[in-house]
Amino acid sequence: MPRLHWHELPPTVRAAVEDRTGPVLQASSVQTGSISDLATVLDTSSGRLFCKAAVADNPLGWMHRTEARINPHLPRQVPRLHWQVEQDDWFLLGFEHIDGRHPDLTPDSPDLSAVATTLAAIGSALTPCPAVRVQPATARWADRIAPEFIDGDTLVHTDVTPFNFLVHDSGVTVVDWSMPCRGAAWIDTALMIIRLIRAGHTPEQAEAWACQVPAWPAAQPEAIDTFANAVAVLKRERQYQRPSIAHLGPLADAAACWARHRLLSR
Repeated sequence: MPRLHWHELPPTVRAAVEDRTGPVLQASSVQTGSISDLATVLDTSSGRLFCKAAVADNPLGWMHRTEARINPHLPRQVPRLHWQVEQDDWFLLGFEHIDGRHPDLTPDSPDLSAVATTLAAIGSALTPCPAVRVQPATARWADRIAPEFIDGDTLVHTDVTPFNFLVHDSGVTVVDWSMPCRGAAWIDTALMIIRLIRAGHTPEQAEAWACQVPAWPAAQPEAIDTFANAVAVLKRERQYQRPSIAHLGPLADAAACWARHRLLSR
């Protein structure tokens, strides 16, 4: 179903939220993202917050429940979940609102250092992995990568699109923890390398940037080679499966570029 606006929700659902927030004075829909049936900034009598929601027949609605379960275990670089509401087949989450912009990942961007610092801080804070039920990386990529290459005890985000990073005066906040897994500490940095290549970096430049994150130089080169190749294959498959989604092609191209670089650098 298409993403709804706040005023299109059933009155009983809006009332259940307002029982938590007080009256909603204004609602501004958020267009980024593709999973939620509702994503909106709510100005309420008790303050501003971000609300995302899924209806019961959303096949990916389980991701919202994952995020609600994980949030209490996440560090300060992540918005707090204030409440969750279930009403009339809707599941809604109300988060601390962060006023920020998405980072610029192009070469020489002043945001690059802050993104690296944030990845390093989150990786440190989430190692060892908190005692919460989460999918192991060895299960997520079981048919593509040997477990010894990606096994680890860090809670990693895995969806490091720049839309999930918000830059503000106090640093960088990482949002949308709906696809985490437990695995090697360098996984998020590796996935960000692909984003940097897509943004115009050479593979050499992107890997040089990654050295700012302590988990990266500590990783085994063979593990990175294997991961890069597997992710390149996976992203190309997704492009072919969903040809109408425009950004999947450039992302697959960036992943392939990095995999070739790893192969030729051996």
